[in-house]
Amino acid sequence: MTKYPVVIYGASGYTGRLVAEYLREYQLPFIAAGRNPEAIQAAMDKVPGIETAEYKVVKVDHNEASLVELFRDAKVICNTVGPFARFGTEVVKAALEAGCHYIDTTGEQQWMMEMRDAFGDAYAQKGLLLAPGTAYMHSVSNIAAEVCLEEPGIDSLDVACIPTGVPTVGSTRTVMNTASVEARWLENGELYLLENSMAMRSEVAVPGMTSTALALPWGGGCVPLWYAEDSRVNNCKQVTGFTDRQLMEAILQICKHYEENLAQLSKEEQEVALNELADGVTPGMPPRENRNVHRVVDICYGKGNNKIVKCTIVGNCAYLQTGLIQAYVARQLVRGQSRAVGFQSPCAAVGHRELFGALQSYGFAAMKTEVID
Repeated sequence: MTKYPVVIYGASGYTGRLVAEYLREYQLPFIAAGRNPEAIQAAMDKVPGIETAEYKVVKVDHNEASLVELFRDAKVICNTVGPFARFGTEVVKAALEAGCHYIDTTGEQQWMMEMRDAFGDAYAQKGLLLAPGTAYMHSVSNIAAEVCLEEPGIDSLDVACIPTGVPTVGSTRTVMNTASVEARWLENGELYLLENSMAMRSEVAVPGMTSTALALPWGGGCVPLWYAEDSRVNNCKQVTGFTDRQLMEAILQICKHYEENLAQLSKEEQEVALNELADGVTPGMPPRENRNVHRVVDICYGKGNNKIVKCTIVGNCAYLQTGLIQAYVARQLVRGQSRAVGFQSPCAAVGHRELFGALQSYGFAAMKTEVID
């Protein structure tokens, strides 16, 4: 093993700090990298028990050549720098050139499709994993979907992710970015385009809530894309909605504002305007999550000709879960235990039961499955 087999790129941010926390838990040495070493060190200083971690801080510019040089001696790149449609492609290219597995925290469906088409085969040929979306949002829903598919005869998936809390500035910018891109769900084995997807609202009945939660397609989601070439699945829909209805209504209004006022602007002008809107929704870095407050529910209905399966995963602390998911997948990759290469979901790479076991072992999740036939 190289001395530092994992690189966290974007380690000064909220999520990067949490990835470092769980790499420390797994006793996995890492490089904390980014453009501002002082900010990175300040972030690392906030990681519980960081004095027992083996790591180093490295300054790196955001360009392919510099990133390749940094990645040369690593095995896994954990990228947390979003929106990924703006900043992720150089990192994917650099990881491939350096011979590293690549995982990130995106949920940007269109960009994921671009990465799949441009680099999926090249990663597979090198025996490397390309797994965008290795984070709580989408990955836990993917676990629930896989549990439903364990039941024979299930061929359709209807997924909802319902977290409690406030997204970070980076996450909110990513959400705003989805207002300007296409979104797709899977129907009859084909990914089809949703018209005005961010205005397609759903009311989701959530266990533990007497009122429904407002949910949106959220750019189409990762789960339909992961099943687009899976012979087990004909149909897959995914929605996401924070339990804070006021926040969700604000996102709907921003999407309406985009359609009416920003859609005709240049890409650069759209980015500036959407960033300003996102920063207004999420004014600053949120505090560390509290298990008694920041609870999450992921639901998947699996359907077949004559049966329905419902898998519900109840948990807490979405961002902490992201840190653990990234670290667990990185550990399995460093150990050479990936089950799949090329463009794959984290569940395909490390096993959905195994990934759930990691979350369960830290008290982040519990599962219930019901079959109606």
